Amino acid sequence: MTRVRLAVAGVLAVALGATVAAQAPEKQGFALKLEKDKPFYQKMKTEVTQVIKVQGQDLTQKQDSTFYFKWTPEKVEGDKATLKQRIEGLTMSIDISGNPITYDSTKKDAPGSAGNPGLMDFFKNLEGAEFGVTLNTKNWTVEKVDGKEEFVKKLGAGSAQMDSLLKKVLTDDALRQMADPTYGLVPDQPKAVGETWEKKQVLNLGPIGTYDVTYKMTYKGKDPTQKDLDRVEVVPTLAYKPPAEGTDGLLFKIKDGKMEAKPIDPADQLPPSVILYNPQTGRVVKATISLKLRGELTVVIGGTETKVELEQRQTTSIDSSNDPLLPGAAPAAPPGGAPPAPPKPPEKK
Repeated sequence: MTRVRLAVAGVLAVALGATVAAQAPEKQGFALKLEKDKPFYQKMKTEVTQVIKVQGQDLTQKQDSTFYFKWTPEKVEGDKATLKQRIEGLTMSIDISGNPITYDSTKKDAPGSAGNPGLMDFFKNLEGAEFGVTLNTKNWTVEKVDGKEEFVKKLGAGSAQMDSLLKKVLTDDALRQMADPTYGLVPDQPKAVGETWEKKQVLNLGPIGTYDVTYKMTYKGKDPTQKDLDRVEVVPTLAYKPPAEGTDGLLFKIKDGKMEAKPIDPADQLPPSVILYNPQTGRVVKATISLKLRGELTVVIGGTETKVELEQRQTTSIDSSNDPLLPGAAPAAPPGGAPPAPPKPPEKK
């Protein structure tokens, strides 16, 4: 009788296990596909509108920036990958209360801003900067970034004051996030439709302060319009903390205050925060993150304290491709060969 009971129990256990396995939802992975010496490209565009209220006056600042990156995997082995990140080009547009400053690295002969040549030189020195990145492909985190000293030296351009400021602002947190090909948006485990998870980042900018960012993500399955892509919807939140250390090198000091994300409504005219992933190419084809921030800071300038109210709307969009995204760049070379020759112009008759 005991053997019969054990046999029945064994059969039930096997049947139950098979039923659970059959009902388990399928999960989608979001790994970044890396192949040695096969580069991929990214474009990161950020649009920011700030309204700063100081002593009853509103100052509006708009800033649009676009960076073009080239990533080249140099070694992929086990749970580690080393990549070279290169800034291929950039465009900047800053408008402070009607005073515009623009820069476009693709237009070498375009006139710079006579009013701020130092800023133009700073933008020019960003182009061509390179970093060596060690990436943990098991949890998709950046473990190490090489090239900081050379980068700071290039941007500082011999200015001891700028060199000191860059070393304080360009913290290890900031550098790892700047040199992260996943931008912290890739989960480290496969996800089922409807499953949610969180990604947290701490961005310490030294004398400027610290930003705690949390992305709450939900996998929605295939995108309704681009059915070959997987869709992840994102709810980002942010909290700001003023610096706890000195602010040497800055013309101002943030004494105290807070800033945090607010719910976005249709009147803000901000696109939804969404990630679109291509499982065939192993790329986040498009990621869009929108934020609305509001806060109040106490800023000290020349020993005088001033209350500053700040409202900011920003959208960051990231595009990835196996082909160059920089306007005018040559197409990627086919596997095992040189890039195709450009077409010949028609002969004049």
